[in-house]
Amino acid sequence: MTDYVADFRAHGYAIVRGFFSPAEVAAIGAAMDQVYAEGVAHGRSFRHGNLFYTVRPGPDGAPHVPMVQWPSYHVALLNQTRLDPRWATLLEPLIGRDIKQIINQLHWKLPDRSGDFAWHQDAKSRRPAEAYRNLGSSYVQTGLAIDPHNPGSGGMRFIPGSHTRGALPLDPAASLGRSPEDSALDAAGLSPEDQVDLILEPGDIALWSPYLVHASGTNTATHLRRFYINGYVRAEDCDRGEWSFRDGQPVALGAEQALVHYEQLRERPEPHFV
Repeated sequence: MTDYVADFRAHGYAIVRGFFSPAEVAAIGAAMDQVYAEGVAHGRSFRHGNLFYTVRPGPDGAPHVPMVQWPSYHVALLNQTRLDPRWATLLEPLIGRDIKQIINQLHWKLPDRSGDFAWHQDAKSRRPAEAYRNLGSSYVQTGLAIDPHNPGSGGMRFIPGSHTRGALPLDPAASLGRSPEDSALDAAGLSPEDQVDLILEPGDIALWSPYLVHASGTNTATHLRRFYINGYVRAEDCDRGEWSFRDGQPVALGAEQALVHYEQLRERPEPHFV
């Protein structure tokens, strides 16, 4: 394993190869396929508390599911994956042993379907701002490649070192479904020439800072691109999220969902279409 801690701090991201085995990746991929089929069956966006299926019509009019949030309430294997003790060991040098989680997402990019993300920083989506302290040093976003993740499959692109610039004028709300444009980097005082492609094989993981500027393009490959994202945060610096690890040990989900991003969780927790 390379010195991922040094890479993360210097460049704003790091890569760890072979974090999950081929057999584990196959099982996680099968669980993702199950969740995707559920989203298609719903036919349109559907919420049950923090569990949220984003469903949109594809070019052929059939339902497409680009993202599902918090599937771990619903699928045991995905919950076990986010709580795997290897995460605790990996994250401890970066954010300690007491860790919450505010992102638990599945992402799919189908071949030749839209699914671009324009240049953005995750930090601006951490709302309300007062619930997140020391965001630059307390939060780590992670992504597990289930399929080959590269420019051809619409993989992520990073601007190394951009995490040191703090908040930049890049709107995350306007990023989904928009292609990455060099003009956005120019406007933020960044050079398009600095961008690098994230290249992962199944089982590899990437870690990145909430202030790292990143984007992704269209999947032009012949295969599906699945990506499992989990965002972890030092517990003492976050008032929201589900516990993942206490003193380095996995924490089971409680009987009641924790407040994460869905502001109406207590007022409208029941299943409903959106």
